[in-house]
Amino acid sequence: MIKKIHDFLWEVEKEDGMNVPVHLYASESIAENMQKDRTLSQAVNAAKLPSIVKHMLVMPDGHEGYGFPVGGVAAFDAENGIISPGAIGFDINCGMRLIKTNLTERDIKPKLSQLMDRLFANVPSGVGSKVNLSLTQADLERIATEGVDYIIQKGFGIKEDAERIEENGAMEGADTSAVSQMAKKRGLHEVGTLGAGNHFLEVQKIEKVFDERIAKAFGLEEGQIVVMLHSGSRGYGHQICSDYLKVLSDYQRRKGIVLDDPELAYAEIGSKEADAYLKAMSAAVNFAFVNRQVMTNSIRRSFEETFGRSADAMGMELLYDVAHNIAKLEEHDVDGKRMRLYVHRKGATRAFAPGRREVPKIYREAGQPVIIPGSMGTASYVLAGREEAMKETFGSSCHGSGRLMSRHAAIRSIPASRTLDDLKSKGVELRVRNKSLISEEAEWAYKNVDEVVGSIARAHISNIVARLIPIGVAKG
Repeated sequence: MIKKIHDFLWEVEKEDGMNVPVHLYASESIAENMQKDRTLSQAVNAAKLPSIVKHMLVMPDGHEGYGFPVGGVAAFDAENGIISPGAIGFDINCGMRLIKTNLTERDIKPKLSQLMDRLFANVPSGVGSKVNLSLTQADLERIATEGVDYIIQKGFGIKEDAERIEENGAMEGADTSAVSQMAKKRGLHEVGTLGAGNHFLEVQKIEKVFDERIAKAFGLEEGQIVVMLHSGSRGYGHQICSDYLKVLSDYQRRKGIVLDDPELAYAEIGSKEADAYLKAMSAAVNFAFVNRQVMTNSIRRSFEETFGRSADAMGMELLYDVAHNIAKLEEHDVDGKRMRLYVHRKGATRAFAPGRREVPKIYREAGQPVIIPGSMGTASYVLAGREEAMKETFGSSCHGSGRLMSRHAAIRSIPASRTLDDLKSKGVELRVRNKSLISEEAEWAYKNVDEVVGSIARAHISNIVARLIPIGVAKG
């Protein structure tokens, strides 16, 4: 089904009904495994969508998802293209954030257990987790339209935080008139909560720096303690996606559009349905940025309570915050022509090269930071965007290690005790509310993150900057 282009790039050639070929970035073993489920067949279906440009992309952490593969990237002409919620995902702006410190493992180890207790108490997690910030519906409207600037004005962070967030923490075009009352109801008490599933908070140590120049630009060094955060738009974004999948399914029927997979329902750019979804999606994007910002405030407070020093004194600056479930209007060169495209990334991270104006000024010479988590108990990575990504992947990279088995399969086949013993042997402090997550999120339920990131690096899509290992994990 696939042919080899080079050691880390494979192609599904354009066949009947496909508008573009599928390109898969992966090692040989990952590519072989990916042919055992529906990942590539879903990518082929996506390659049949109208106005898709150049190629449909699958990253090495790819696996089957709702209609569109997780780890997939597709770009559509902004003038006559489409928007597809299934190519973005239910958890709109699920994303990563990395917070730096000037602490070392020696500083933190004596109080690590106490720190994890404070983090677990101050950052609500789990299914249905809520927090009482005394927010009103009026606050929620401003959060959704103004993003992190609004919540920083209310005391949740510093202005420099916004400069280190994709879109500066506020995506344009958000309009809450396109958001249902149910979504607003679900979101009101979820601002500042981690959620469940694969979302997590980790205290990590930088084990190895691979690129000294870029690491210096990012303010990273070996032995440094950092905090990684993975969360999204919670019930607010999930409800928006659910609402618009129904709207667009109706749109397909009215228009007489027949798809190989109805889960890829779309609307044409310029239609009232596409306009409404983009307004609502942008609101969810801003909600998620604010969600991670409020949790950052709680993380800083937890460190202050544990170590008796200010967050500023502990150097708790934001490295970066980047989405991996999103559609964005971007400019890219396609076959020598500059085009405006709606780039859909579902389980894929923007990874812009040095010089792009969208990259914060402090990182513009080094390239955009790309934050790649591993599975529970394994390493994570910080990468940096490269020019090759701009030419080949619309400035996109992987987003994690990628599932090997479903959650149900993991619960059936991986005893929780195996993971607990493994974490204990590594000296990792674990805090978890739902014990079933121990099996669901076990290392063996995921691909090898080193192989995934190695595939991206060897394909020259991103530079490896640093490898991080966990010393404390908090999950729902």
